[in-house]
Amino acid sequence: MSMSDVTAIILAAGKGTRMGSDLAKVLHPLAGQPMICHVLATCHEAGIRRGVVVVGHQEEAVRAAVADHPPEMAVSCVRQSPQLGTGHAVQVAMPAVTTTRVVVLCGDAPLVEAGLIAQVAECVDQADTPAAVVGARLADPSGYGRMISDDGHRLLAIVEHRDADADQRRIDLVNSGIYAFATEALSGALAGLRPDNAQGEYYLTDVPRLLVAQGATVGLVVGADGDSILGVNTPQDLAEAKRIYAARHGI
Repeated sequence: MSMSDVTAIILAAGKGTRMGSDLAKVLHPLAGQPMICHVLATCHEAGIRRGVVVVGHQEEAVRAAVADHPPEMAVSCVRQSPQLGTGHAVQVAMPAVTTTRVVVLCGDAPLVEAGLIAQVAECVDQADTPAAVVGARLADPSGYGRMISDDGHRLLAIVEHRDADADQRRIDLVNSGIYAFATEALSGALAGLRPDNAQGEYYLTDVPRLLVAQGATVGLVVGADGDSILGVNTPQDLAEAKRIYAARHGI
């Protein structure tokens, strides 16, 4: 399946308070490039030629950084203000999307691999499977959203860690933050989001549950390792990402 009809939405509006730095989180460098530039380069490697970056904190600096995206990739930026959650961020980005499919990634997860992006995008069609999500099994799933599935192949819901009960927290299948959607189905589900959660935010993680409630199938891609989905939230996370990147590239 061609990736020419896919737009990548990159979530990059957050400050990243736990980094202990005034620098926007997605601008922290990995191998000489801001983390968000690694995400865009990997999207390009996967065959995606359009990107929408959701900006907020240090908006101008992030815009300047992504202006150096691969020249064959058309990247625009949209501003999220106020910042009302991941679902709201995607709502802000949708008017800039003109393709029939969308992938959503986090700008602070620079180790995602191109094959994984392509795999989840290829799960999506306009009728039977309007969405798919990448999951990973972790020995310590603390802090991650848990993925509730029927048989390991179809997703029923994602429950954020802070909203999960004791049984759900024992689930080791976690949300990677990597999604693919049919654009029309995503637009409809976003309109149904409500901030009924511990944070009072609009969660993108609620979209799969809404689609399932409408009778749709949400695909589940399992197999990503913890390295590929590592989100950088602290200086320790960044040090670990640098170690993994160096090992991958033999540097």
